[in-house]
Amino acid sequence: MPSAAGAEGGNRSAVRADSPLFGELLLKLGIATRNQIEEALALQALNGQRLGEALISLGYVTREQIQDALGEALGLHHTPSGGSSGHPPLGEVLVGLKYLTDAQLDEALALQRRTGRKLGEILVQNGYCSYKQLYEGLALQGRVSGRQEAPSRALAQEAGRHRVMVVDDSPLACAFVQDGLVSIGHEVICFQDPYEALEQVGKVQPAIVLSDLDMPGIDGMELCRRIKEGPTRAMPVIILTANDSEAERVKGLRAGADDYVNKSASMDELAARIESVMRRSGETERMRKLFARYTSDAVVDEILKSPDSVVLTGEKREVTLLFADIRNFTGLADSLPPEQTVGVLNQVLGGLSDAVLTCGGTLDKFLGDGLMAVFGAPVGRSDDPLRALQSAKMMMAFMVELRQRAEAEWATTRQGRPLTLELGIGINSGMAVAGNIGGSLRTEYTCIGDSVNVAARLCALAGPGEILVGERTVALLSGHEAGFEELPPVRLKGKPHPVPLFRALW
Repeated sequence: MPSAAGAEGGNRSAVRADSPLFGELLLKLGIATRNQIEEALALQALNGQRLGEALISLGYVTREQIQDALGEALGLHHTPSGGSSGHPPLGEVLVGLKYLTDAQLDEALALQRRTGRKLGEILVQNGYCSYKQLYEGLALQGRVSGRQEAPSRALAQEAGRHRVMVVDDSPLACAFVQDGLVSIGHEVICFQDPYEALEQVGKVQPAIVLSDLDMPGIDGMELCRRIKEGPTRAMPVIILTANDSEAERVKGLRAGADDYVNKSASMDELAARIESVMRRSGETERMRKLFARYTSDAVVDEILKSPDSVVLTGEKREVTLLFADIRNFTGLADSLPPEQTVGVLNQVLGGLSDAVLTCGGTLDKFLGDGLMAVFGAPVGRSDDPLRALQSAKMMMAFMVELRQRAEAEWATTRQGRPLTLELGIGINSGMAVAGNIGGSLRTEYTCIGDSVNVAARLCALAGPGEILVGERTVALLSGHEAGFEELPPVRLKGKPHPVPLFRALW
């Protein structure tokens, strides 16, 4: 079947709303003067607008006049003669688009009278036209007859302005969606080649993508999947289709689509769906930015997959806490210029925080020359204690590498003295209250409770290069290949009895 772009065998189909020939039609119909058309063509050459849009922006014509002219170009305003005189509007439109012959339409109408089935279903099942072509006929039928009204004024006032990427291999379908969305203030960029759309999506940076389902090369579901798997994974995607079966909707949603809209929906409904998706996307992006400061992208993605499972207002849960503190940093800072002190501290804390994020922990806060990390909030995993221990060992390995590099550099330059920083770490598991803590002007997501205090005090007890671990963490790591040395119990502030203590072997 020919596409809308290929249905140009006759003169009336060769006239498109973005071509100079369309200007000749406007002249013939008395809608615009030659001077007005020449001015619009000059504007079109400057900003890339379609001829009709240029005339509208110059105030020479209305959108309704352009739509009427498009209907005239497709031969939809004449009364067919002969055997076609009884054709319903949809059949007339499809014949005008050259998607059907008169004979095919007569056969489909005869079958409709016998069975009572919908004409569109018969046409598609008999192979006379595709769902895409049927949609184009329905959409054009509504536009030309005036039954599909422009988006309401109230909706146009309420809708925010967004940059919308429309991907559809049919120029006619692109034009319909573009006309409606532009009329309510959206910026619309159309692509008829899905591969080109994928190449340009990073450059164009649309707020939302509207993609046709059935396209050559890759379909809308594959386009959606590729967008969601790349750096643009947060970009919302709506799939447009004429085949609104439940199976197709499920496939689209599984591909990551944010919504699924039937192409026969009114422009009011499409615009409302866009606003709804954009609101949800805005809330998701705010949550992403909130947690991106604390934890890895993998944990953020897990949070966003099930946001209802994340409680920010406060909940009690078992977590594993890690405190790390740089030893003898104060003495080093006294011997360095302020800017070098800050540079060294950023280098060390950067390596420590990388270890936390790599192991899927949440970076709770920096504590001067140390940090606090949480494993188990806001997302909990069964192996959180193991992740915390692995993170601690990565930190120690990083410090060894840092000292070796500093000593090698000092051996070459003999300037100053080599960096001799050491690290002490405390790890403890237990129940804690996790949530946003603070006032109306500033809050932070953190954990509080006795288990947190114990972890901090174990860190304070740890000597240079030592990882001290609480009893609960060791118990949770039973069965894992983690070596510990049991130390004499210690008295900790706030604890009535000595606390069992272990040293991790690394």
